[in-house]
Parts: sequence; C-alpha cells; structure tokens
Amino acid sequence: MGGLIKSSIARKVAMALSGLFLVFFLLQHFSINFTSVFSPETFNELSHFMGTNPVVQFALQPVLIFAVIFHFVMGFILELQNNKARAVKYAKYNGGANAPWVSRNMIYSGLVVLAFLGLHFYDFWVPEMVYKYVEFAPEDPTRYYSELLHRFESPIRTGLYVVSFVFLALHLWHGFASSFQSVGFNNKYSVAATKFAKAFSIAIPLGFVVIALVLHFNH
Repeated sequence: MGGLIKSSIARKVAMALSGLFLVFFLLQHFSINFTSVFSPETFNELSHFMGTNPVVQFALQPVLIFAVIFHFVMGFILELQNNKARAVKYAKYNGGANAPWVSRNMIYSGLVVLAFLGLHFYDFWVPEMVYKYVEFAPEDPTRYYSELLHRFESPIRTGLYVVSFVFLALHLWHGFASSFQSVGFNNKYSVAATKFAKAFSIAIPLGFVVIALVLHFNH
C-alpha cells in the first residue's frame, strides 16, 4: 500500500513538472505569436530563428514533443488510477460540493486540448517538415507571417482555435495552480503563486484568442 501511495505521488510530481515545462513553452510560443499582431517583420525574424536554429530544432523540439506526450499519457494513467481507487460507489454523490467542475473534468478539457494540439501540428508542424525535408524548398525568411495569416482565413478554423483556447484556459485554471502543490511548493509565497497561475490561465489563452481574431479579420 505504501509503495502504491509513493508511486501515485511520484506520478503526480512528474506530471506537474512536465506541465510546468509546457506552461513555460506556452508563454514563449505566445510571446512570438503576439508579435504578429503589431509587427509581421519581427514575427518573421523570430520564426525564422526558431525554425532554423539547430539547438531549437534538434534538441528542444524533441524534448517538447516528448513532454506533451508524457504529460497527457500520465494524465490518463492518473485518471484511471483515481477511478480504481474509488472502491466504494455512493448512490448519491454531489461532486460540485466536493470539488469545482474544472478539477473534476480535467480529463475532458485535456482531451480537447490534445485534439487542438493535433490540429495545430497538422496546420503548422507537418507543413513545415514537408517544406524543409520533403520538398527541400529554399529557405525564405519572410514566409512565416503570410503562412500564419493563411491558416486563419477560414472562419470555421478560427472558431475551432478560439474554442480550443477556452478549454485551454479551463485546463490551466486548475492544472497550473495545482502543479505548485504537487511539487511541494507550500510556503508564504503559495497564495501569490496561485493568484499568478489563475491570472496566467486567463490572460494567455485570451491573448491567443485575440491573435486568432486579429489575423482572421486582417484578410
């Protein structure tokens, strides 16, 4: 029993650490994308650097892909583990009185975010790999903004992105804040860290929504 508890704690810590890494990447991704709103030239320069830098492409990118897969696989494992741990089934269970809706449905918001990542990879990562390693097209440092603009031409595609960002906010609202507790961050700064996590969970997805809408209406 003690080994099971330790295993569960270890999984939660591992999931929290991978989540914190993904939050850092999300902030970096947002910072670059946000430049497309006010300076296409800057966006092209930053995207060209990220797309051609060997450290980013051959070291950081594989780590990022692994972190995404690890985080979601660990989430499913923990969800199954929690379901099995509920040996006693109650005839009536008022879940909302025990935990907020967001925390009780992390698996569903996570699935939507995972589907969104699949769409995002299909829209951007796959064409980039084809451009570089299948077509062997000559590098054009000014192509990134026009490609981004093209992706948000469709109102349906833009709407899918907006809805996905809403679910991302829901997922972050509980996940980001709880990750501090999972890694043992419990001191006088805990309240401030939780407030920061909540603010981040709203501001960054909202920022992505603004980017998507601006690009859509810029056509």
